[in-house]
Amino acid sequence: MSRLIRAPHLRTVAAVTGSLVLAGSLTACGGSSAASDDKVVTVYSADGLKGENGDGWYDRVFKDFEKKTGIKVNYVEGGSGEMVQRAVREKSNTQADVLITLPPFIQQADEKGLLQAYEPKGSDQVDGADKAADGKWTSVVKNYFGFIYNKKELSGGKAPKTWEDLTDGSYKNKVQYSTPGVAGDGTAVLIKAMHDFGSKEPAMAYLKKLQTNNVGPSASTGKLAPKVDKGELLAANGDVQMNYAQSKDMPNLGIWFPATAKNPDKPTTFALPYAAGLVSKAPHNANAKKFLDYMLGQAAQRQVSEIGGGFPARKDIKATDANAIALDKIIDGVEVFEPDWADVSENLQSYVADWKSATGS
Repeated sequence: MSRLIRAPHLRTVAAVTGSLVLAGSLTACGGSSAASDDKVVTVYSADGLKGENGDGWYDRVFKDFEKKTGIKVNYVEGGSGEMVQRAVREKSNTQADVLITLPPFIQQADEKGLLQAYEPKGSDQVDGADKAADGKWTSVVKNYFGFIYNKKELSGGKAPKTWEDLTDGSYKNKVQYSTPGVAGDGTAVLIKAMHDFGSKEPAMAYLKKLQTNNVGPSASTGKLAPKVDKGELLAANGDVQMNYAQSKDMPNLGIWFPATAKNPDKPTTFALPYAAGLVSKAPHNANAKKFLDYMLGQAAQRQVSEIGGGFPARKDIKATDANAIALDKIIDGVEVFEPDWADVSENLQSYVADWKSATGS
């Protein structure tokens, strides 16, 4: 595990999993399929950026992109891992034009030959750590891993602060996290636990202990928030962008970052951006490039926080809206470490196998 985590730094000011394995196809504003309509682009994406009420960042981007270009967006949503697996199955008959997932699945997509090099306009304003050096993928929305808890049930100083808090008897059958290896946020649980506890072995020992209170694996991170809001769960995993956006309609959601009992006042997190790549042999290659350009354009990037509740990927976009201020406050003072994504991608299967063994999942 010596290669898993690079040196941390303290997050003082701000610069969010896909996790639904249900893959449904939605065509923005109607229209025919990608196979028969040249004025279309098919996007395979992790969930979190499309609003449940049609008010998310994707909703605005799709609508504005079609208005500007006449190109409709055919949208397919699922967990990061599930989207990559689907694209692999379709390799001999490619359907997707653009693939958007969380790390380490975007790296895996590249390793499986699913992506072709393309540097969207504006990608020069994306930090080097948030894009591939060879142009195979570029972050379009910055995000951070986190957890949620029920503010109503855990008020008056009862809010959890550490991983160990979740093993208390009061959390019996009240904790749940999404499935590592399937959901991006679920995989992030393993990454953060291995960082916080120092290595793989103590992290797996902790997750084995947590299993006493854990309801069980969930294919969808997005579906955990309503359960926490209603009090069916007291705590669950998530990510800042998705959970902040959900909190607009779920007032009992509180976002937090687990520390350890040894360092209870040092919560940690890491960047978990939505990263987009141009699919190899994309049926609508030119349209896909236009769509990637549009997502990284200044207009769409300014809407990331204002509409999507996330962080702009472009460093030259300085958001000052109310959401941006609130997001800054959420992660202020939280230590942000940088995982070794090459190691995570290479060893993910073994990490997931160890997790299954430890938890009996």
